[in-house]
Amino acid sequence: MMILGHLGSSLRPLTHSGLALLVVGCSASSGAGDSGAVTPQTPPAAATPAAPTEPAPAASGVNLDTVRAGRFDNGKMWTFEYPPLDYFQESYGFAPDSAWFERARLGALRLPNCSASFVSPNGLVMTNHHCARDGVSEVARAGETLLDDGFYARSLKDERAWEETYVDQLIDFIDVSDEVLPVPADARQATLDRISERIAGEYGGEEAGIVVEMIALWNGARYSAYVFRRYDDVRVVFAPELNLGKFGGDPDNFTYPRYTLDMSFLRVYDENGDPLKSDNFFRWSERGVEQGDAVFIIGNPGTTNRLQTVAQLEYRRDFGERAVYLLFQTRAEALRAYYAENPQEGDSIDVRNDIALLANFDKFYGGVWQGLQDPVLIARRRDSEREFRAAIESDSALNAEFAGLFDRMAETQSEKAEFAADYGAFVALGSATFTSAILLRGFHAFQYVAGRDHGAPAEALEPLRDQLLGVEDQPNGLQARMLAARLRDFQKYLEDDSDIVREILQGRNAETAAKEIVDGSVLAQSTSAAQAVEDGSLTMDDPALQLVAAFIARLGAYQAGFTSLLGEEGEIAAELGRARFEVYGTSIPPDATFSLRIADGVVTSYEYNGTEAPVYTTYYGLYDHYYSYRGRTDWDLPERWLNPPASFDLSTPLNFVMTADIIGGNSGSPVLNLDLEVVGLVFDGNIESLPGDFIYVPTSNRSVAVDARGILEALRAMYDADRLVLELTTGRLATTDAEADAALVGN
Repeated sequence: MMILGHLGSSLRPLTHSGLALLVVGCSASSGAGDSGAVTPQTPPAAATPAAPTEPAPAASGVNLDTVRAGRFDNGKMWTFEYPPLDYFQESYGFAPDSAWFERARLGALRLPNCSASFVSPNGLVMTNHHCARDGVSEVARAGETLLDDGFYARSLKDERAWEETYVDQLIDFIDVSDEVLPVPADARQATLDRISERIAGEYGGEEAGIVVEMIALWNGARYSAYVFRRYDDVRVVFAPELNLGKFGGDPDNFTYPRYTLDMSFLRVYDENGDPLKSDNFFRWSERGVEQGDAVFIIGNPGTTNRLQTVAQLEYRRDFGERAVYLLFQTRAEALRAYYAENPQEGDSIDVRNDIALLANFDKFYGGVWQGLQDPVLIARRRDSEREFRAAIESDSALNAEFAGLFDRMAETQSEKAEFAADYGAFVALGSATFTSAILLRGFHAFQYVAGRDHGAPAEALEPLRDQLLGVEDQPNGLQARMLAARLRDFQKYLEDDSDIVREILQGRNAETAAKEIVDGSVLAQSTSAAQAVEDGSLTMDDPALQLVAAFIARLGAYQAGFTSLLGEEGEIAAELGRARFEVYGTSIPPDATFSLRIADGVVTSYEYNGTEAPVYTTYYGLYDHYYSYRGRTDWDLPERWLNPPASFDLSTPLNFVMTADIIGGNSGSPVLNLDLEVVGLVFDGNIESLPGDFIYVPTSNRSVAVDARGILEALRAMYDADRLVLELTTGRLATTDAEADAALVGN
């Protein structure tokens, strides 16, 4: 049996277990492949980068025994099923009714990779630029460079269909816990599938665009059926130039103050091909936000791990996260090196988007890994766990049911640590994001050839053949870099003198070995692979199959051991989830699951780097950065921005910060005031927010948003986007810019 690693949705932060292993079946079963993280790309051709710098302990002079957990260490990502009404009243003097929550829920949307929202009665959708970049690239026609130049549909007929996406609207949620929880764990998935199919049918099924997802909350202490209406006619309306959408680039990523216009607009069309008409949208705020204003983020946070035990966090700190951090770091460097040598070829396969994605993951995991080494943060989690354990032990019934879970979890982490070298060598091995096409084909080909040579029936070989031939091509130079990076992983974690490394390298360095394997294998490209399968010339002598053969035995042993431990970990976590729900009920929100949440906060500054961050930045700051970093591409401005019109108000707020809880997947979420008016668009968190994967610290965690006032000013003065300005401010849909211009003049 073989294993391949996988990644989750492209812009969602990935949990440690999410980077674990996905079984690829032999003979009888067709295994799952990559879940679609990014277009396949590469690793660096140079030396392995230095290990991440060990951060200095943040607890200098702090007595860790006196550190106590905070009220909101588990965050404030509230579910719509269990809103904290008393807390809202206590904090804001605000008591939203059921109609308020329904409006908030129905105005929010979910893209496959991000959050979004309806912002007009005509199906207009707002999200981040970085969430729609794939769409901008996709709708570009021959000779167009829309990613660089931006796009604006000046008439309704110019809006361009983004064929590869959809948006989901949560139209209902149903508590199905009583049906699910009595079912034994090994039969639970079948029960969830039956419930999902039943509920989908009750709402009209696939013909009505209904999709049902079963959401486990508190690690399975409760279950909800989320009923979505899916809209798959989505068209690109507007996106700024790439340099504006990512102004500051990777250096500014996860930082504040920021000066970026990370926004875009799409439109949903109905089944008749007309703009969708709906009352479920968020109106634009005329006032904006000021210091102290209460705000809400309505979106789909991807994944958090705030319910993990201290033992789990310590395992991640010492083993898991460091390997993941280096994985992202090396692959991002590889993509940059490839693109620097092959920019035209790189643009044809959208490498710049992939570079941005991996750089984002690199910085995110670096922040999480360093946060895990902050003894004060771990001490807060330890105190929270102490209180939780004490609550269980003080109740005889709970103690009888849940005693020993923490010790069992700690033992499991110790056993996982024994596989640390294998984890580093094989993590995400089968993901197209991190693996060369030749190695992906090699996995499937190894199974195919082994089965064929042992007389497996055609029906067993067919799915393996389809998987082999279904791997997308990469340029040879790109996949050679990717393969070299994996070989360096083997050298680093399995050690240079191991039998596996010696057999693979045969005295060569990683770069030479990778190039010779790519040059010598029929699996390097799909056409030659298909021909070799067709004529039967593919054998175990192929260099790619010999590579797989060198480490498949160790990989299989790792699968058997590590995946078993992950299963045990999941079972213990589920029991702890039930225990937590028994102790705390809904007062502590569940971990994020890329499902709809409401996060409250306050617009406020914070101390950083010996000074104070401003509540909001302005366009003055954007130009200051352009001139201060002149010649640095991350802060370059597009041509149209170099000479702004006199009507452009440079004092307009551009970005702002708030205490509302955030994690990846929230990108594209609207920021709303108490009246559910749009005051901003979330696109990032500050660097202090990165440990938010496992703890939320409101004194320093900040969400960063594009200010609604800055969006409108750019549309009005810089892009002359009259159709959008009219629609956002009045709700009126104009078919042409001329019509909108006349309406705005009339107003």
